[in-house]
Amino acid sequence: MRRTKIVATMGPATSTPESVEALVRAGVDVVRLNFSHGTLEEHAARAEMVRAAAKKVGRTVGILGDLQGPKLRIARFKEGKITLNPGDKFILDAGMDEATGDQKRVGLGYKQLVDDVAAGDELWLDDGRIVLAVDKIKGTAIHTTTVTGGVLSNNKGLNRRGGGLSAPALTGKDMDDIKIAAEIGVDFLAVSFPRNAEDMNMARRLMEIAGGTAALVAKIERAEAVLQPAMDEIIKASDVIMVARGDLGVEIGDAKLPMAQKLLIRRARELNRIVITATQMMETMITNPIPTRAEVFDVANAVIDGTDAVMLSGETAVGDHPARVVEIMANLCEEAENAIDHNADHKDGRFSTLIDKGVAMATMYTANHMGVRAIAALTESGSTTRWMSRVSSGIPIYALTSSDSACRRVSLYRGVYPVKQTKASTDAKSANRAAVELLLSEKVVDQGDLVIITKGDLMGSRGGTNQLKILRVGEHGNG
Repeated sequence: MRRTKIVATMGPATSTPESVEALVRAGVDVVRLNFSHGTLEEHAARAEMVRAAAKKVGRTVGILGDLQGPKLRIARFKEGKITLNPGDKFILDAGMDEATGDQKRVGLGYKQLVDDVAAGDELWLDDGRIVLAVDKIKGTAIHTTTVTGGVLSNNKGLNRRGGGLSAPALTGKDMDDIKIAAEIGVDFLAVSFPRNAEDMNMARRLMEIAGGTAALVAKIERAEAVLQPAMDEIIKASDVIMVARGDLGVEIGDAKLPMAQKLLIRRARELNRIVITATQMMETMITNPIPTRAEVFDVANAVIDGTDAVMLSGETAVGDHPARVVEIMANLCEEAENAIDHNADHKDGRFSTLIDKGVAMATMYTANHMGVRAIAALTESGSTTRWMSRVSSGIPIYALTSSDSACRRVSLYRGVYPVKQTKASTDAKSANRAAVELLLSEKVVDQGDLVIITKGDLMGSRGGTNQLKILRVGEHGNG
């Protein structure tokens, strides 16, 4: 059973009921709605297609709304694009009309860039395909010399090498889109370019005001977000982090990106947060039917490092093989998981007074040392299973809950499988029997196998897990 979750971006290639159903059947766990494109009606329609397909297939699929964030982009060219050669002089002009760019200059979507850069800085455009060295600032114009040339077209993104741009994480559009996300009922909300914990706190307040309950995802894209103490503060203020390797790689440099990814995955797990690894994981499969060997290794290494989820962007949004790429990624994840050594020492030296967290940690230690075949967690919020998923293990964890939102929330947790209970029993013995029957029906246990069930005295209440029970399937009626 695959433990690592797959996030797939919706787009033109996945905009019909048939294509969405194929994606769900292929194994997608969470779909991403990119708020950089599309309207409320389009996003709402896609969300409904996902929910209908998940219901038809009999799977739980979460929905992630991804805010656009600040538009760190150039403006547009009269002819749509130009070609720059090394040594060419080029001007980025915040004062010119945004649709009149030519071979000599172009406007800016991010007009504050003039105040953020100085002579000697490097500006990377189009994910680093074009590199410009800043010569001087004169009024609204940034005069540059082309270091790395190529074709430059409309609205390409830009970054300052080393980070430090002052653009706020939440724009006016993002604030409006948070209301849309709450109306659609997304399960996760991704914040682009957060600088600090306050950016995440503000997004959470706006989501709550809008009436939403989405978990907050911090997209780690700025150089300052991988420095301490900002890194830990952002992680703690979030429910999930995303290693967004495109803009992050431009800001810190590709050579530093692999170790930054490993550090972010490790810190997220240590701080009991979920982590998604994203950007170009299977990029060549936008057009090709198979991945490159480098992409195979990339996915496997992220899984081995402990990422909860891997994400597809253009591969499923505009690619030729959206369902196939999910199937191939699922197989890669399973193979990588088979190579992981789960017999690690689970003492992490951190002190906690949370009873449900203590039960979760005790469950994983016991399960990994007693040959337990499966874990059934009776949960209302999913928190117990989130803590369980932080510990390396090959043992399946089933989150049994009567809450639809909890089902979708745990769809992103590594190694956790949501199961909707139409009516949870409040009687302990009946609840135990129902849990064992579920594990038998899923064919993950046989008669005589050991299982662990966790629950609270007051079943049906949030945060009340305080019991761990070890049962042998078939003995004493499993009461």
